[in-house]
Amino acid sequence: MDPVSGINTGDTAWVLAASALVLFMTPGLAFFYGGFVRNKNVLGTIMQSFIVIGLVGIIWVVVGYSLAFGPDVRDWGVIGNLHYFGLRHVSAFEPYPGGLFPTVPHEAFMGFQLMFAIITPALITGAFAERAKFGPFLIFMALWSLLVYAPVAHWVFDADGFIAANIKGLDFAGGTAIHVNAGAAALAAAFVFGRRKGFKQEPMEPHDVTMIVLGTGILWFGWFGFNAGSAGAANGQAVNAFVVTTTAASTAAMAWMAMSWWITGKPSVVGAAAGAVAGLVAITPASGFVQPMEAIAIGAGAGVFCFLAVQWRAKTSIDDSLDVVGVHGIGGMWGALATGIFCVALFGGNDGLTHGGGIDQLWRQALGVAIVAPYSFIMTFVILKALDLTMGIRVNEEDEVSGLDVSQHGERAYIFGGSGPVLGIPEAIPVHTDAHGHTDTAAEHMVRPEVGAKSH
Repeated sequence: MDPVSGINTGDTAWVLAASALVLFMTPGLAFFYGGFVRNKNVLGTIMQSFIVIGLVGIIWVVVGYSLAFGPDVRDWGVIGNLHYFGLRHVSAFEPYPGGLFPTVPHEAFMGFQLMFAIITPALITGAFAERAKFGPFLIFMALWSLLVYAPVAHWVFDADGFIAANIKGLDFAGGTAIHVNAGAAALAAAFVFGRRKGFKQEPMEPHDVTMIVLGTGILWFGWFGFNAGSAGAANGQAVNAFVVTTTAASTAAMAWMAMSWWITGKPSVVGAAAGAVAGLVAITPASGFVQPMEAIAIGAGAGVFCFLAVQWRAKTSIDDSLDVVGVHGIGGMWGALATGIFCVALFGGNDGLTHGGGIDQLWRQALGVAIVAPYSFIMTFVILKALDLTMGIRVNEEDEVSGLDVSQHGERAYIFGGSGPVLGIPEAIPVHTDAHGHTDTAAEHMVRPEVGAKSH
């Protein structure tokens, strides 16, 4: 411990390691989402997650961090000012003056929060997978980060934010600020983008379940940094968060698998993976405040509730491609409420319903959800509608049929003979013209055999 600044080298090392773990979650999400889509869209889907690292990595350093954690504008707890614009006044030797992570340098705290800011908008991409134009997508991600994520992070995470300071809602690692926020945005995105061509008329099953399981494993691994790192120190709260995180994920994986086995007669591999992610989502807001046995209850609830939500969505006309609402939205809401039910003052916060605290903390948790979800939904809807009216957010029908990999990036995920692109430079793709003057590409023949059945 530095006797002057109070910086602890062990705590700093843990937060830096946790930050790296959280960053690793976004490539994990890319694999998870990429496995779910059809093979003609796998690169486009992976790119949507990967490029957010670059985009938000710049936005956060320039202005996003200041809006989320800068000194409060007018003391309303709504948004930070530009005091930290371009990371001015963000020290690598002194702690964050806002009181969070007091034994860690301010710049390390900023870097940890950056990883949260990256993965949150990336989560939304699953709702409009297989149909987004890449240029407008980048603008949407930038606007959403500034207009939705930054203020919500200020409300929930900053000590002066009105949900943290006035409502006194508990959110240890982002159940409300990240998962409820992204889930509500995903619902708005599904409405604005509309249904995919062929939705409920042709098979749209995952093209690679092994990628889904790999992505789940990476997410699970990275989530230890997500939750245990939110303690801001290498201490007992971090240890407990680490244990309850894996306990909830394990339980939710078993619960979802059991539900699918009971209903379909088969223990689904995809279901077990989705259940694990649902459990990780649900334990996130509670991870610093609950005990291991209660994590089992939270994980079981996540496995059941999220499974039912996904089953219900499948019966509707809503095309949330990868069920972001069912897993992250419902899982985040359940986790936020479960925090009010199971939290223990021993680990921080207050005693919840099951520990003699009554419903006080529970209604505070519910109020936080009731504020964040509508705000995120409305703002996302407005941003996407504005972009759709001015630029168009969805690819045309021909590009959707050929797939995002070719139409948006000029590349293919799988090459079955011949040489592929080198260093990101797409190879020339032959164009075929039929007797009626219609053109399609060789890539269309590869990824959509039925298109290749045309006569030329």
